[in-house]
Amino acid sequence: MSDPVNPSDRVRTDWHGIGVNDRDLGTILQRGGEELILLKLEDRFTASPADPEAPRTWIERVGATPVKRVPNTPLEEFTTDPANLDRAMQQARDLPEIAFVSHVYRVENNPGSWVYLTDELTIQFARDVDTERVAAIVAAVGVQVQRPLAGIPNTFICKVSRDATENPVKIANRLMRDEGVLTAEPNISIASVHHYQPKDPLYSQQWYLFNRGGSALSPEAHIDIEKAWDITRGIRSVVVAIADDSIDLNHPDFQGAGKIVAPRDFKDRDFLPLPEQQSDNHGTGCAGVAVAEETGEGVVGVAPGCALMPLRTTGYLDDDAIEQLFDWAIQKGAAVISCSWGPSAVYFPLSLRQRAVITRAATEGRNGKGCVIVFAAGNANRPIDGTVNERGWPKDVLSGPTQWLNGFAIHPDAIAVSASTSLNKKAAYSNWGKSICVCAPSNNAPPGMWLPETGPVATPPEIRHSMPGLGVFTTDRVGVAGYDQTDYTGYFGGTSSACPVVAGVAALVLSVNPDLTAAQVKQILQQSADKIVDRDTDPQLGHCLGCYDDDGHCDWFGYGKVNAYKAVRTARRLFAQPFVGTRQVHGKNNRRVEIPDGVTGQERGFSLNWFGDRDRAGVTSEIAIDENSVVRDLRVRVAIEHGFAGDLELYLTAPDGQTVQLQDRTLGNPGKVDRLYSLETTPTLRKLCNRSAKGVWKLWAIDCVPGDTGWIDRWELTLTV
Repeated sequence: MSDPVNPSDRVRTDWHGIGVNDRDLGTILQRGGEELILLKLEDRFTASPADPEAPRTWIERVGATPVKRVPNTPLEEFTTDPANLDRAMQQARDLPEIAFVSHVYRVENNPGSWVYLTDELTIQFARDVDTERVAAIVAAVGVQVQRPLAGIPNTFICKVSRDATENPVKIANRLMRDEGVLTAEPNISIASVHHYQPKDPLYSQQWYLFNRGGSALSPEAHIDIEKAWDITRGIRSVVVAIADDSIDLNHPDFQGAGKIVAPRDFKDRDFLPLPEQQSDNHGTGCAGVAVAEETGEGVVGVAPGCALMPLRTTGYLDDDAIEQLFDWAIQKGAAVISCSWGPSAVYFPLSLRQRAVITRAATEGRNGKGCVIVFAAGNANRPIDGTVNERGWPKDVLSGPTQWLNGFAIHPDAIAVSASTSLNKKAAYSNWGKSICVCAPSNNAPPGMWLPETGPVATPPEIRHSMPGLGVFTTDRVGVAGYDQTDYTGYFGGTSSACPVVAGVAALVLSVNPDLTAAQVKQILQQSADKIVDRDTDPQLGHCLGCYDDDGHCDWFGYGKVNAYKAVRTARRLFAQPFVGTRQVHGKNNRRVEIPDGVTGQERGFSLNWFGDRDRAGVTSEIAIDENSVVRDLRVRVAIEHGFAGDLELYLTAPDGQTVQLQDRTLGNPGKVDRLYSLETTPTLRKLCNRSAKGVWKLWAIDCVPGDTGWIDRWELTLTV
């Protein structure tokens, strides 16, 4: 089957499709602010009946072979000899029962992506286009307004009438030439495929992110990450602080432009929170679970696009140490603080100073929205706040009714995380109680696992046999040091591992909606969690606490196992409407700027990015705004041509130096990118509101992978003040 479009006939498109030649109107698909090249399939077409409920006897009178009904549409697909295609399509159009006939397409460079056109379009008009003009615009192209699109002003779902002389693709491109039309998109049907999967080779072993079942593995034990990644894989402006024994920043999965932010070693009082002792392995595993970078090698974290703030703790829980830790995270812009540790004491209430600094972080961090604070519940199979009748401890160090308390985990502003297993059961070691917020998948208990996070004076009575469940696969110290002989380990676990899973999900939530407060993030995680149930009896204590009360809470699992997709989807629904200002200020830069091909190994390393020095990689393009008013709303339109646009990250820097990420490496392989970023589509832009418009605004483009090259064609900035 040959392609009907000669690549040499293609023309570059200007803003809003103005440069599309008439002969190309049917081969350019408007989609999400981009223009995708369509290629016709020469042996098939679709037909849609005027009455989908009427008998389908008309199918026999079409001069082609019926293939199938396209799911969830009234479209019937036909196949025929390529020489007969036009004749068969016309024969179908002449039938009175048929309302709509269309070619079937595929997207260029995507052989399996068959595109079926429906008879619907979504049309967004400029705010100043009134109802009378809307009616005139759609009538001119044979389209009828069906209903408004909820949530987006002056936007309508429209239907192609029988009076139309062109298909929805051509109509959309003609509409994009009208200054009153912001967007015109055909409604297409395309077969679904499995959700986004990273190419990192060890990802298949990270069952806790996503799995389809297997030996010692329930297909429901994961956090449904792939559908969440279809929405976001995290953005650099959301920083996850991992506070632990150390983090091996030389690990390849912690490299990348802007990956490392504000490192601090509170033990040695420097900025190198690297492992020193043989036992300094814990933090590297936690960091990998939360934010390991998607590099095409190794593993991937829950929120790979987010930044990492590595913090080495002192190993002690005095007031000054806790204050320094949280104050640093507040001052350096942490969005999420992950703490896979707790007190070694059986009963440990927080001091006034400790309670106060955690409250301050949760309410004053992130410019008043609060840092999301996540604590591991602990690994003693004891309540984080409750009494157990103890027996069987070595030398009876604990005996009789004993009160347990983890003051960090029960802090009202913290998210306390317990652990479930690869079989969707309670992890035998996991602490529990009324203050557990959610659980997350981790390993189960082999003998000797009954250890509080920092190492107790005496250990609880052990289970004498291994319990079923898989370990967590994550980053390990580079080389032979660490838990394993390689740079990765499959034996991580405990609530230590469950905690950064939840921290990573919280970072994804803030990536789609940074306006959420820490309290709102906590609420979203609880409300969107999966209600897993475990009716088995605890093998050590003999109780069963795996069901939920009338309030939806369970002592073992909190409000359930965290679900990344449901959490991100819920957060995205909570977008605030953009502020409607009084007037707009426009700026353009039409100068073509070449984007340097990739960044060097040194630039991708942590050494150049520890202190946010981002000017050493990529290229910037500037727009000067001479307007000393406060920004209420902003829109950025960027046109780029690149050999593989998925290599690119895009950032916008305001005149005061505040930088937000516009685009992570999710553009795929369109050679030309023409994309609009607004408060609705890119909520991180809200960070640049309520600032002065005056000064130089910079678009910053980074090519993260050597090989393919490209340039910024032009970009446009529209500020509402």
